[in-house]
Formats: sequence, C-alpha cells, structure tokens
Amino acid sequence: MTNFQHITVAPLSMAVGAEIGGVDISRDLDDVVIAEIRQALLDHLVIFFRDQDLTDIERHKAFTRHFGELFIHPNYNLGQENPEMVYLTRMPGDRSAAGETWHADTTMMANPPMGAILYALETPETGGDTLFANQYLAYESLSDGMKKMLDGMKAVHNDIKVAGPQARKNATRTSKVREDDDWRMTENAHPVARTHPETGRKCLFVNGTYVSRFEGLTEEESAPLLNYLYEHSCRPEFTCRFRWRTGSVAFWDNRCVQHLAIHDNHDAVRRMQRTQLEGDPVR
Repeated sequence: MTNFQHITVAPLSMAVGAEIGGVDISRDLDDVVIAEIRQALLDHLVIFFRDQDLTDIERHKAFTRHFGELFIHPNYNLGQENPEMVYLTRMPGDRSAAGETWHADTTMMANPPMGAILYALETPETGGDTLFANQYLAYESLSDGMKKMLDGMKAVHNDIKVAGPQARKNATRTSKVREDDDWRMTENAHPVARTHPETGRKCLFVNGTYVSRFEGLTEEESAPLLNYLYEHSCRPEFTCRFRWRTGSVAFWDNRCVQHLAIHDNHDAVRRMQRTQLEGDPVR
C-alpha cells in the first residue's frame, strides 16, 4: 500500500473506501498533496473527508478541477446559473430519492464521468447513509468461464429509467430532472468488463439503473445474466457503508465502483451538492 507523507488514510473496510485526514480541501493545495489524494482514490476507489467547508461552490469546483474538467449532467441541467453543480435534496414526505438503486453515475454517456465529489450541506442525525461496492472485486471473483464469456461483450446503457416524461421522477421527490417534451434518450454501448485507464485492472461495468440489455440481444434474452451480475456486483464483502455528517465529502472513482443512497429517513432533510468529472471512452 502507498506510503503517504502529506495526508492520513484510514481504510473503512477490507474491500473499498478510506477516510482521508490532515488536509483542508477548501484551500489551495500543492501538486504533491493533490497527487497523494489521487493515489488514495486509485488505491481505495472512494475516499471520504470530514469537517470540510465547501459551501462556497467556487471552492468545491476548484477542488474538483484538480482532477479534471467539470462535467455538466444533461438531465440535471435545468437552466440554473451553475450547471456544473447538482443539488440532491430529500425533504420530509419524499417518496423516492435520487440514487436509491445500485448504479455508477451517468453511464449512458459516450464517455461516462470519471468520478464525482459529493458534499453534505445538511444531514439527518441518523439515516441517509451511502453504500459503495468495488467492481474490481466483482469482476475478479467471477469464474474463469464467466470472465471468458463476458470479455468482448457490450451492454447498452440509457437513461430512460431516470429522466424524461416517462420516468415520472419529479412527482415523488424534491430533486428534479428534465421531464420536458424536448428531452431525448441518450444511449451508448460499453464493454461489460472495462479496463481502468489508470490502474490497468479489469472491472465489471454494468448496473441495473442504466443498462437495458446486451448488445445484439433482446431485453428478455439479456435479463437472466444481467440480473445475476447486478446481484453479484454488490455482494456485502465488496462494500463499505459511509455515515454522513454535515461537512463530509465523498469522492468516488465512477469507473470502478457502484453506489447506492439509502432512503431510510423519511422525516428529515438531507441536502447535498455534487460535481462530476469528465471521463474517457470505456475500453
């Protein structure tokens, strides 16, 4: 494991996740500190910071830019002043929440986002945790026969379940997405087993939120194997659970983890702000 000189790194589980200490990410940071944070992300797939102040969204965006270009989410681009910033809010009475099924973010794009940085503005005393799952382990624990079959296969990803008038998300939750008549589905096919562009490791890259079928097969033909992979990809031994506090930050590598927002506190306010990073083609 990497020997860090400028930050502290405390793993959350054997599989994925670590809390980072000794750094204030709202300040201007030296290149060597940024390099250590990037390495911690590559080592642990999702990293967490406590007691940060990113209420100034320019500071949030400035920290994000250390790791790449800001991504504008097409379905959360509702004409706001800062389209790079997505606000994810749950209010008392919401019957659903953004991200409450296992997924990687925005995988219907031709180049899905490399990562996301989520900051907690207001959190309940209990509830509203987030789970993360290591997709390297999901792939590596498959049988050799299954790996051989999946290598070379592609899955078709689209956003028909999460946006547009047919999804009807806005009627049940505070966080709004595009549902206007001008909305059009975005769809792209990606390898089922992708190779991480920085680590060179293979990981599983399918999720039930965005994938509809395997390329060349019907939805009915694809469903049995996809459902197996969805269940396999989030086995408990691949995961960690993060308990939010106001001022906490999660930075995840969208290329090799899935996550799930637990919608278990229906009487409390939970307000978050998120940036995403531009990604590369999936190979």
